[in-house]
Amino acid sequence: MQFGITIPNNWGIEDPKQVLAFGPLAEELGFDSVWVMDHLFNNGYIRERLDDKPYYHPLAVLSHLSATTEKVILGTSVLVLPYHNPVELAKYAATLDQMSGGRVTLGVGVGAMTEEFEALGLSLRQRGSLTNESIRVMKELWTSEDPVYHSRRWNFENLKFSPKPVQAPHIPLWIGGSSPGALRRAATMGDGWHPSGVDPETYSTGRREIQDLARAAGREPDDLTWSARVEVVAPGVPGNPRTAARGGGISGDSPGDMIAGIRAYQDAGVDHVVLALGTGDAGMITQMMETIARNVIPEFR
Repeated sequence: MQFGITIPNNWGIEDPKQVLAFGPLAEELGFDSVWVMDHLFNNGYIRERLDDKPYYHPLAVLSHLSATTEKVILGTSVLVLPYHNPVELAKYAATLDQMSGGRVTLGVGVGAMTEEFEALGLSLRQRGSLTNESIRVMKELWTSEDPVYHSRRWNFENLKFSPKPVQAPHIPLWIGGSSPGALRRAATMGDGWHPSGVDPETYSTGRREIQDLARAAGREPDDLTWSARVEVVAPGVPGNPRTAARGGGISGDSPGDMIAGIRAYQDAGVDHVVLALGTGDAGMITQMMETIARNVIPEFR
């Protein structure tokens, strides 16, 4: 099993240098990947946690980490794809893939924050179709020497697009979410499945459904990466009520608790677990990362 860790770009830490320091630390401790979150406004449950404290842009954070790390995968967990112009995102991601030596993985999802969609002038009802089309646009730009795409939203041909990503055929796209639409998207368009806030039983059921849908679409399920973002409830810190309501998350009270929780996800089919440390306390994050590296990861290697 591979282990990722979230970088707390979404926890209101006032000094960005503290946030950025966790990338090199993760690499030093032996984590396989580092991950950042994506929201543009502090609204809903995010505002309840942060109010007006910083929520740093995920791609800016990963750009910095590409220069201060050498090996770890640089991932998004997840980009709310309808918030981003797919042509601009394809350019940014391909540039970052070049600068990092082919280390970018984009976790992408449809989003669900009504207030944020309204603020951006986007239709919440059309977010699924917009996400699917954005994926098709990016793949076309990344893989075609002379990209062509025609639709009501985007219309281009006789244009060059460069740089292409280092990774072939393109930057991996891991699909977030566990709705029926997300499962179909992972099966037919994704390179992996990367839900969050789901319990192991739900993950196992979803994995089997994706495998069946992939086979029906003529794809090989074994080619997919099976990942999950799992919240680790920090000692003495209330967990995310949205995650708790769905039965996801594991206790961070002891290495034994974390091992047992991660083992359940491994048994459900997860082969790349991303641990989201549920705190904005930089000292506690450091302590938890060190404990996981020293006492948890070796049990799975």
